[in-house]
Amino acid sequence: MSVQCGDRIEMSQRERDRLKVLHGVTEGEYTQAKAAQLLGLTVRQVRRLQERLAERGDVGLVHGLRGRPSNRQLDAKLRQRVLREYRQHYPDFGPTFACEKLAEQGLLVSPATLRRWLLAEGLWQRQRRRDVHRQRRPRRACFGELVQMDTSLHEWTEGRGEEMVLIKMIDDATSRTLARFYEADTVEAHFDLLGRWLQKYGRPLALYTDRHGIFEAHKKGEPDYAGETQFSRALTELDIELIKARSPQAKGRVERSFGTAQDRWVKEMRLAKVKRIAEANALLERLLPDHNRRFSVAAAETADAHRVLGAAHRLSAILSVQEERVVSNDYTVRFANRLYQLDKPIYAGERGGKVTIELRLDSTMAIRFGEHYLHYHEIVARDPALGGLCPPDPPEFSALAAYARGGNTTGRRLIQGGVVPWREADQRALGSHSCGALSSRWRERGYQKGSLSAKSRSPVATRLQKTDIGKCMRTFLMTAK
Repeated sequence: MSVQCGDRIEMSQRERDRLKVLHGVTEGEYTQAKAAQLLGLTVRQVRRLQERLAERGDVGLVHGLRGRPSNRQLDAKLRQRVLREYRQHYPDFGPTFACEKLAEQGLLVSPATLRRWLLAEGLWQRQRRRDVHRQRRPRRACFGELVQMDTSLHEWTEGRGEEMVLIKMIDDATSRTLARFYEADTVEAHFDLLGRWLQKYGRPLALYTDRHGIFEAHKKGEPDYAGETQFSRALTELDIELIKARSPQAKGRVERSFGTAQDRWVKEMRLAKVKRIAEANALLERLLPDHNRRFSVAAAETADAHRVLGAAHRLSAILSVQEERVVSNDYTVRFANRLYQLDKPIYAGERGGKVTIELRLDSTMAIRFGEHYLHYHEIVARDPALGGLCPPDPPEFSALAAYARGGNTTGRRLIQGGVVPWREADQRALGSHSCGALSSRWRERGYQKGSLSAKSRSPVATRLQKTDIGKCMRTFLMTAK
């Protein structure tokens, strides 16, 4: 670039100011000392500038490197190689993140330089953001005073492999992060990540979440403020306050961190060719230490607000899905269409009392009565007709079968089709006849179906008419008459 174009000279505003003062010195308006004071220079510097002005004229005040390449300019071959690597491997990477990956290949370039090269080549556009006035909530003072927790639903493998979600916990005071990939956004997944945080740091004072059904109970589509979820119950046992945000902006720290993760971690997974959840978590364990070193900040106070886990905090029991069931008179419990026999020892109030069934994260099940964990085994009945194992029949079907067998069902009271006092006389009248015997006697006497009028039917036959076993009983009553 030429400094002088015809009779015009390209000068900066600073150089024009110097020219005006030095002309005053030449015309005797200022002394060299006064000129040095006005320009913020030494007298020796003013003298040198006057000599250059006298030798070369006004152009002598223009910087000597104007229009020439910088002495600190990077090699053109390095620029070509960097741009070639960027086009081939990092086309959607930001300048800062791309510089980090290029440095791993020995290509050292600053983010500002790379951004300038990318803009010149049309590979990057300035990210203009409209300023929005908002006031941020100040960070908590201590590490462990408040921890935010949320889930990110994103195409983490970019269609290469398994679908997964990222669940993250981030400390409000320091931005220290713990995250893990899971198959789905479930309460078990949140229990697992919470357990990892508790074992690593301890119990925080409060947990900040959204109003998902995992954290807030709902009833008929509306929030049930009096209700309790499995997760809120666990936090109550751990003495951790649950704070539920009313907007994504309220827990902006974890929301903004997802933007960083969706930019950096997706590309890291692409470079590592991650396809499975196990591979993603293995990569994440290598990335998290550097991520925390780079993005975490020092807390305002050095104190750690986390509390240690006590002897009463059994995480395997607390971080489990719990259901209540009632113990039958024969010390059995029915759960998930299976029957379990409670073994000895037995405790006062156990029969007819309520037990808690714990479905734990390690795929085991425990049954607890109060503070006592009970021994149990599953009851499996063998059905010879099927040649295999099947669960026992429910009580109501067993009672109906007792009619056909002529068995004694005195003392059993069922909701449907069961034995009640006003039916005991009818039951005694049936005796020990089975359905097969009743049907045979019907055929022997030559009775045809529907041959008896409604008047000839007894009240018992009328009541049992609509059931299969009632047909057998009605036949017996007809033949006995």
